[in-house]
Amino acid sequence: MPSTERDATFDEMGICVTCQSSEQKMRIDWAAREKVLAEILNRYRGKGYSSYDCLVPISGGKDSAYQLYLLKEVYKMNPLAVTFSQNWHSEIGLKNLRRCLEVFDIDHMMFTPKRSLVNRCARRSLEMIGDACWHCHAGVGTFPLQMAVNWKIPLIVYGESSAELSASATYESNIEYDPSYFFKVSAEYYPKDFACDYLPQWELAAFELPDMKDIERIGVIGIHIGNYVFWDGERQMEFLRERYGWLEDKVEGTFKCYKSNECIMPGVHDYTKFLKRGYGRATDHTSQDVRAGLMTLAEANEIIREHDPKRPHILDYYLKISGYTEEEFRAIMDRHREAVGSIPREDIEAAIADHEKNHSGR
Repeated sequence: MPSTERDATFDEMGICVTCQSSEQKMRIDWAAREKVLAEILNRYRGKGYSSYDCLVPISGGKDSAYQLYLLKEVYKMNPLAVTFSQNWHSEIGLKNLRRCLEVFDIDHMMFTPKRSLVNRCARRSLEMIGDACWHCHAGVGTFPLQMAVNWKIPLIVYGESSAELSASATYESNIEYDPSYFFKVSAEYYPKDFACDYLPQWELAAFELPDMKDIERIGVIGIHIGNYVFWDGERQMEFLRERYGWLEDKVEGTFKCYKSNECIMPGVHDYTKFLKRGYGRATDHTSQDVRAGLMTLAEANEIIREHDPKRPHILDYYLKISGYTEEEFRAIMDRHREAVGSIPREDIEAAIADHEKNHSGR
């Protein structure tokens, strides 16, 4: 991984936190951790104020589908599934979501913000955090908490660990879940700070955290299954595809066909990361495969050059809904790149030019 990765730190031997976490993962006693998970689930089984044992945030993606499989089929829990819809669902994503609800036979609630609000949030998001997705980052954190309080369900179960594909944590030093978790790791700004003249705070009520007194009264906690069960996204996707008919789809910005395929916008999210930090999702995915011994660095670099610098087709849609020109979009990303101390603009432009020269028409 590049040193421009968010939250990247290095030990005294110069090894980054992501590789440290990868080595820890190979040495963990996962059988012992799984017993801890079973104990937690048993503690909350039938102990809540409602008929549900736990609450599970789902999107229709492979991670949330695997969460449902484990909870329903392996641990025999009775979950309430909730979805914060980013209002950018892909057709495949909606099919996978419906398929999950049918095959696992669960109750489900979904909230979808109105189109005009999403469009304005997408515009503000680029200025504030350097990608288009603040409303999703915030909503996936606040909506499950709101439902946990409303339905009096103390246990929220998430999927992969924060140590799996980020430098923010390791398996031995993870981030403790609290109500502000998603604002810390992705959304960055609370509604009162995100609001502006065209986005009044009252219109952002869906992204407000519940009152802490209510959260404490219910005793809401959150866990990530990936901290207790060995997480292998590739194998899990293959399992879901073959047993339950979960569908893959082309995803802009990477060579894998399963990560974030429930959304139409990952191409913009990952292209802004490339413009800001000098790498995109293909770097994330190839680095993961290199650490797992599935490809060489040379193979990874070839894939990265093909995908990371490629301007996504969905950027045209983003510019339309946000009202930005492409020049304004790139000027904003220049400011974000300078703020994080990333690589020079000319290096970014050289990578884009090299891609256009060598991968045109692909």
